[in-house]
Amino acid sequence: MGHVMEAIEKRSSTRGYTAEPLTEEEVTMLVKAGLQAPTAANKQEIHFTVVKGDNPLLQELEEEKNRLREISAPEHNFYYEAPVVVFLSADSDYKWSPLDAGIAVENMALAAEGMGLGSLIIGCVFDALRGEKKEYFANALQFPEKYEFEIAIALGHKATSKEPHSYDAAAQVTCL
Repeated sequence: MGHVMEAIEKRSSTRGYTAEPLTEEEVTMLVKAGLQAPTAANKQEIHFTVVKGDNPLLQELEEEKNRLREISAPEHNFYYEAPVVVFLSADSDYKWSPLDAGIAVENMALAAEGMGLGSLIIGCVFDALRGEKKEYFANALQFPEKYEFEIAIALGHKATSKEPHSYDAAAQVTCL
């Protein structure tokens, strides 16, 4: 249990990655962590689309996000130049899919921390992936039929670090 708690306590969002690519083994282990996440009624409806950071589709998605937010190009793209971005999609008719995807992405984030890697859980592209270009991006990302974007995660070797967020247990926890 100590290793899991250590990963939970140390993990923070990584907003800067080295150019070092992830190995195939690292990517496989991270996706496996997501696949091993529990799902409601053991439906296992989450689909994982692994995209390398240099894929032109990510630039298209960045441009659509910026257009919808009416902002010019920010200093970094939405995945902070990570070498890998994994998009989680799920059955659009299943009410528990957003929760199941959240559990899977947290498994991946904690696995990344345990492997000495960085991660950034991404929701900022939600409108771009659910908007007027929804079908285009769903096809480009090869989501299964009737699946839609839920959440994404950037993964790579950390170039930056920050302290994990603080919390106020007295204000945030009620015990009955």
